Order: sequence, then structure tokens, then C-alpha cells
Amino acid sequence: MTDATPQPVAPQPAAPLTPAEDKQWASFAHFGGVLGILPSLIIFLIFKDRGTLTRQESKEALNWQITFTIAFIALNIIVSIFTAILIFTDAFAIVGVLGFLPTLLWVLNAVLSIIGGIKVNGGGAYRYPFAIRLIK
Repeated sequence: MTDATPQPVAPQPAAPLTPAEDKQWASFAHFGGVLGILPSLIIFLIFKDRGTLTRQESKEALNWQITFTIAFIALNIIVSIFTAILIFTDAFAIVGVLGFLPTLLWVLNAVLSIIGGIKVNGGGAYRYPFAIRLIK
């Protein structure tokens, strides 16, 4: 008698991206920054080994999103502290301006993400002007 149990098959690595797909996913990593950190993180984790442009640009977008997230949280904490202090004074105008700062930071994130996506979609590369490069 022979044992006919099939042997497990090792998973095959995913196929490399075509140049058009590589450029597409690289630009999606930047455009996704409008929604937050998750799109660039997911694209980096899934496609980093399948295309060089996607690896480079999704890493850049992810580094920017990490920088933005840290700055956004820190700014919200600072604004909350100043608001708590100033609420007991007659400085309501200052409280209104302080409350608007996180929104301005989010708009900056959206603008830079869109610029990055357009530049990469046009065939170039994009580096954010002030991103902490934590992922090498």
C-alpha cells in the first residue's frame, strides 16, 4: 500500500510588479496620506518586495505619515494644555486660534501627500521637506 497524502507546498513569492503597477502603487502610497497612516503602511508591507519604486516611495510616505502622526498628537496635547490654562482668562481669541492649529497641520499633510502622489504619478520621486526618516 502506498501513502497518498499530499505534501504541503511552500508558498511562492508574489510576482514582481510591472513598471506601470509599480508607479501606480507608489503614487497610491502618497495619495493615501490624505486618509492617514494606514494606506502607506499597508502598501509598504504588501508591495515593498515587489517593486523598487513602490518600496522607495511607500517608505518615504510612511516616514512622513509617522512624522505627521507624532506632530499631530503632540500639537493636540499642547493645544489642550494651553486651552485649559487660557479658558480661565479672557483670552478666548487665542483659544480659537490654538484650536485651529491641528486642522492646519492636517491640511499641510493633505497638500504634501497630494503633491507627492502627483509627482510620483508623473514619473518622478518625492521627498517630504521635513520628515523624520525612521524606516531605512
